[in-house]
Amino acid sequence: MKYPEPISKLIDSYMMLPGIGRKTATRMAFFTLGMDKDQVQEFANNLISAKTDLKKCKICGNITTEDICPICSDKSRDQSTILVVEQAKDIMSLDDMNGYNGLYHVLGGVLSPVDGVGPEDLNIKMLLNRLKQNQSVKELIIATNATPEGEATAQYLAKLVKPAGIKVTRLAHGLAVGSDIEYADEMTLKSAVLGRREI
Repeated sequence: MKYPEPISKLIDSYMMLPGIGRKTATRMAFFTLGMDKDQVQEFANNLISAKTDLKKCKICGNITTEDICPICSDKSRDQSTILVVEQAKDIMSLDDMNGYNGLYHVLGGVLSPVDGVGPEDLNIKMLLNRLKQNQSVKELIIATNATPEGEATAQYLAKLVKPAGIKVTRLAHGLAVGSDIEYADEMTLKSAVLGRREI
């Protein structure tokens, strides 16, 4: 059966989300039709606000509504460590465990020659400038995912940073190989941070 164009377009829109196939997108579209007009308007406003009101922190690349994110603005955090993550969503997972109180840096991905992602495509230059300007940084903790690309990125960063005399560590492999930080439980993340090793 062919759906009317508005619902077909809505289904297609939901299918753009990762992990959402046609059946789930159709269920979501029909659920949306059952919502009252105010709920739909609020949902639409929230989507637009997330796209227009958020920006990247000028220091670390985290998502924020201000020029500088709350983590970088918080002077009570340990200024001597920077934990490097692939994506901003990884900061939420790591910061929720309450086992780390330092700073963060978002790369915006990992090195992947197959996908055409090189060092110039990542937030590496900003990290190196940050390390030069902030002489209080003593340790760089690399928390890229335990994938071949994540490992290659960690090794690349270690080679760049070690000559500056900064200790470079990697999260312990309490994280399963091939897993993503955002899906790990709190205890796994805590033991991974506490058991980090030098590269």
